[in-house]
Amino acid sequence: MKKLIALFAVSAMASTSAMSAIALSGAASVSYDDNGSKPSATSYDADLLVTGTAGTTTVTVGADVDGASFATTSAAMTTTIGPVTVTADMHDEVSADALGTNTAVASGTNATGTAGEQIFESSDTGVTISLDAPIGDATVGVDNSGNVTITGTWSGITMSHTSKSAGDTTTAAGSIAGMDVSVTNKAGDTTWSLGTTVSGVALTLASSKKVTATFGLAGNTMVVSSNPAVTAAVQKDGNSAGTGTNGYGTRLVASAKSYSTVAISRSLTSGATLAATYSTSDDSLTLKASVAF
Repeated sequence: MKKLIALFAVSAMASTSAMSAIALSGAASVSYDDNGSKPSATSYDADLLVTGTAGTTTVTVGADVDGASFATTSAAMTTTIGPVTVTADMHDEVSADALGTNTAVASGTNATGTAGEQIFESSDTGVTISLDAPIGDATVGVDNSGNVTITGTWSGITMSHTSKSAGDTTTAAGSIAGMDVSVTNKAGDTTWSLGTTVSGVALTLASSKKVTATFGLAGNTMVVSSNPAVTAAVQKDGNSAGTGTNGYGTRLVASAKSYSTVAISRSLTSGATLAATYSTSDDSLTLKASVAF
């Protein structure tokens, strides 16, 4: 009997030790939107993230749990072998519109698809191998598609360059004279953002012409945003292999007028956060209560 008790104690200790390397986090929220002149609506969101660690290997699994069934949103494993880091993305996300069909492509209409959404499904699982190279602070990585990425930080500026058949992507980000600057060039198309603080107000300006101003301190803030008008874009027909000029294709986008939003957020002593957002696009007010753990 004593041997059985001892064996049970050792087993319990091993289980406790294994469980101590597993971390659970998540977030949940409920939102009420009066939708302006349209009928009001209530929506819910709940997500979980499980992180397991064993030595230099980490596995993360994310899930959306507010639907009718448990839906996986991410699954990845990262391990380090000396100067080499191997990352495996094991979750194939739904890249195309869930309601999109080939009929929509043939008819040349948006059908039930979401504006700007990818039409054909593509696989985004893969493995990336990165090597800390003795070139300043550079890291060289290559994935199973043959894309090569070089990243590093020089003189306070973080830079990344990815070479791939669909077009090279180069990014640079850093703080210059108190201003946060980020620039991205993808296949010849450049986007940028600038961020700074003036008299306690955090200002952000992006190349999309969106301007954001944040007032207050953490836990009690007001964010005012000016969102630019949306230019109409025609549908681009792709193919299931994504090998054509338009890749997997994108649905048409209708034009939209510019609008502004004002969001007030307050952290409560209960641990939850209450936010109220007003939008001039449809004269709507949204109330949202959320919690993260």
